[in-house]
Amino acid sequence: MAISPARKAAFEILLRVTQEASYASELLHADDMEKLSAADHRLATELVMGVLRWQSALDATITAYSSKKLRELDVPVLIALRLGIYQLSFLDRIPPHAAIHESVELVKQSAKKSGAPFVNAVLRKSSTQAKRTLEPRSSAATAAELSRAWAHPQWMVERWLREFGAEAAAAICEYDQRQPEVSLHISNEKALDEIQRDGITLAPGLLVTSARRVANGDVQQTPAVRDGRVSIQDEASQLVALLAGHGRKILDCCAAPGGKTRILAERNPTASIVALELHPHRARLLRQRVRNSNVEVETGDIAQLPGAGDFDVVLADVPCSGTGTLARNPEIKWRLTANDLADLQQRQLTILNSAMKHVAPGGRLVYSTCSMETEENEAVVEKAMAVHPTFALVDSRKELERLRASGDLAWPSIDSLVRGQYLRTTPGIHRCDGFFAAILGKRE
Repeated sequence: MAISPARKAAFEILLRVTQEASYASELLHADDMEKLSAADHRLATELVMGVLRWQSALDATITAYSSKKLRELDVPVLIALRLGIYQLSFLDRIPPHAAIHESVELVKQSAKKSGAPFVNAVLRKSSTQAKRTLEPRSSAATAAELSRAWAHPQWMVERWLREFGAEAAAAICEYDQRQPEVSLHISNEKALDEIQRDGITLAPGLLVTSARRVANGDVQQTPAVRDGRVSIQDEASQLVALLAGHGRKILDCCAAPGGKTRILAERNPTASIVALELHPHRARLLRQRVRNSNVEVETGDIAQLPGAGDFDVVLADVPCSGTGTLARNPEIKWRLTANDLADLQQRQLTILNSAMKHVAPGGRLVYSTCSMETEENEAVVEKAMAVHPTFALVDSRKELERLRASGDLAWPSIDSLVRGQYLRTTPGIHRCDGFFAAILGKRE
């Protein structure tokens, strides 16, 4: 019997996410997804992201109704069960018989056909439980309670409780479990008018005035987005690029996919900008997305870039754990371990130390991550500055006040955007990704 295109696509994507460590957001927008109708694409997205966001809660339900342990289940069987239970537990518009039947059919058409009766039995048993509701939880909840309620690893929640406090930790967990708003970077009024003529309803940006938030419509399908004249970019990411300020020679040393590079180029039209990317395939993507005439894309490692003291502005938006982006990339929750942070820190420290060598006297460097973890943020900056005494921290509050005076900053409370001298956006409080940024000035 035929399986709906949306469920088949969701099943295949979840298999790749699990078996190949692929990223769901990339697979959901791959070329082969264009064969789906708009409705099927929306459902496939809902299924994939919902299963990944609520994976631990779904697995707890499987455990409660299964005669087998999770580790004994073949991956296709486990994925089919998660898909079925997500529909039964969270989606009101899908009849239980459809969720159960098509999950069983997915197993039958996979290499694990023998698991179909087992999937059918578990789903029928679990279909008697009540629907889940996404009601806000008390900020006084313990780490274990927040972990169970909002499907986050307990070790991660424990860290956030210590670092940010109960209210912020609860807000982060809740935000991660909901579909985030789509934010746009629009560089000119012509593109803005075109997007709106295509039926997209936009709202003003919350963090930066140049941003727009999509209130209604599928902006992914508009010509302006598809050909790169308008970019989808979280507002916190846009704010980091604005913090870099102005210069004559600018280096973006971890530049792909290019959103921040474009903002730097637009804000500094007469500057000479080098966009450096380590991986050749990402550099090719960068060249496609960033077409500003004042940007030169180079493939290479910042640690091997020749020259020293060449740039008056350097941006180092380094690879990181991505724990500030779990609403968009929920699979990170289930891959990352606390032990990974030390290795990430070493890589980040290598990049930052190398980038600092290329800052001219009197210039500045912005170090940023989309991580919530201290090891990747404050600790990296402190270690780097200990061996580079010619640098000093620039208070992010002053730079945010500058952006407010210039009309670029929309967020009303600067206090909520700073921790000490650093920029920190918090999911659930600022309705955007969690970004960290430090501004380092080099003495003349």
